[in-house]
Parts: sequence; C-alpha cells; structure tokens
Amino acid sequence: MLSVIVDARQDPDALPALLAQLTRGAVEGLVREVFIVAPHSETIVALCEDMGAEAADGIEPALAWAKSDLVLVLPAALRLRDGWVEALGAHVAAGGPGAVVVGLVRGGLFSSAPFGVLVERARVVSLQEPDLDRLRRKLGLRPPRIG
Repeated sequence: MLSVIVDARQDPDALPALLAQLTRGAVEGLVREVFIVAPHSETIVALCEDMGAEAADGIEPALAWAKSDLVLVLPAALRLRDGWVEALGAHVAAGGPGAVVVGLVRGGLFSSAPFGVLVERARVVSLQEPDLDRLRRKLGLRPPRIG
C-alpha cells in the first residue's frame, strides 16, 4: 500500500479531480492514505474531510506522517491514465524501484507533461525542501514510467 502526497500549492482548484481518481486506488487497496499539501483554507479542510485525506503544511510534514514505506508524490494538476491502479499495483508487487508516474498531457505542443514520483519514503526524508523536479533529479529517477 502507498502513502500519497498531493502537492496542491500551485493548483488547488485541480485537486478534486485528482482525489476522485485516487479514490479507486483506495477502494482497490493500493492507496493507504492521502495527504494534501496546500495553503490552509476552509475549502481544503472541507475537501480533506469529505475525501478522507489529511492536510499538511508541506511535503516534509506529510512524509513524517506517512505510514507506508513507498510514497507517491503527485501534483494536483496530474490526471492519471486509465489502468493506473493495475500498472502501479503490478510495479509495486514486483518490487519495482522508484518510478516516474506520467499523467495525461494537457495544453499545447510545448507544454510539459505533468508527472509524479513513486519513491521509498526513507530516500526522500533526507532531502531538504523536496519538490517534484528536485526529487526526480536528486534521486536519479528515470523510467520505468508508470501511468
């Protein structure tokens, strides 16, 4: 089972759509818990209560509270592809290493695809002020790409 950290600091309005997708992972037994990193607001608190998630002030506190050895860090703007539960579940079951989770591409020709990072929690805790780009680079995460 995974602990999921959703970074919604840049795009909190996109959060409900991603949380709805993560619900399937929880039902299937892949997602253990979800932490939402966003500015504190009544809207975020209400969304956390409705979705069974927990609010966190940053990625670091969410990592400290995570109960799973594997964490999936996602931006709120990511839209998971069909079959993500099966693909990610098979990767984890096979003991696969960290991976970059690629979502659906939105935007124009030169827009970058949103991505998330699947990594062992112990590898991330030692990084100061982690963000998705820094996590991917510092941890040397390259394909396999799951999504």
